[in-house]
Amino acid sequence: MMLQIKGLVKRYGDVTALDHLNLEVKEGEIFGLLGPNGSGKTTTIGCILALLNYDYGEIRLFGEEMSPAAYHLKQQIGVVFQDIAVFDRLSVYENVDYFCGLYVPEKEKRKKLVEEALESTGLKDYVKKRPRQLSGGLLRRLNIACGIAHKPRLIILDEPTVAVDPQSRNRILEDIVALNQAGSTIIYTSHYMEEVEKICTRIAIIDHGRQVACGSSQELKAMIRTGETVTVEGICLTGSQLEAVRRMEHVYDVSYEQEILKIKYENSSGHLMPLLHYLETEKLLFANVFSEQPTLNDVFLEITGKELRD
Repeated sequence: MMLQIKGLVKRYGDVTALDHLNLEVKEGEIFGLLGPNGSGKTTTIGCILALLNYDYGEIRLFGEEMSPAAYHLKQQIGVVFQDIAVFDRLSVYENVDYFCGLYVPEKEKRKKLVEEALESTGLKDYVKKRPRQLSGGLLRRLNIACGIAHKPRLIILDEPTVAVDPQSRNRILEDIVALNQAGSTIIYTSHYMEEVEKICTRIAIIDHGRQVACGSSQELKAMIRTGETVTVEGICLTGSQLEAVRRMEHVYDVSYEQEILKIKYENSSGHLMPLLHYLETEKLLFANVFSEQPTLNDVFLEITGKELRD
């Protein structure tokens, strides 16, 4: 097991940031940590890195207990925080070399590692540039290169794609998958659910400092009642027609406002055609219709009672 957290409690005065949190991260996986601001994600990372003291619990990394003085464990971790942490007066190459040098003092070995980091993050053509000359996406990739150049066993990425364009975001996600395929275990936090669903092998949802669910994307979706949501736009329904929709098989929730009909079905799919058949029978016209499978936000909403939003 790469990381084990048992019964972790962290309080700030009367506020409990982590409430007996339990997490396990297996070696070789991309582990998603999903939750809104204030859920305890950043506090959890601070405790994992021994940057924060905690009240109760246990944290074990690579099979050993983590502590502020466990430098041999910290050397095996790479961290990329949400806030950009590079030196404006150093070039791209010098920045990556500096951060790599915190772990790798040997010059020749470090040179090879720096060049590999620049290559893997697509920064080879920008080595002489200063951070202020880079776009937002390139700056994010530099931030990642600085955190992973020393080839850590465990990489913690905290919101690495915030405020970047879609093209840069896709490149960053590709880089993360490549790092994982090269042997690094990754803990990934994000507000972007589509990112977490796309790259993470397992996902933990935390709320109010507790783990409320954990599993693969499909396993999480199987935990909830919603199996399919069908939306029909621009449709006029009578009261009896709306009631007939409510009585359809597997329907458990119906809303109808401003000529928009939204139907939620239980734990299954394939309900669009029967609905369309009913609308045709009733000679009901509509503007648009579409079907959606459950998302991680649906999971979060059903389990916690709120949407995963800032």
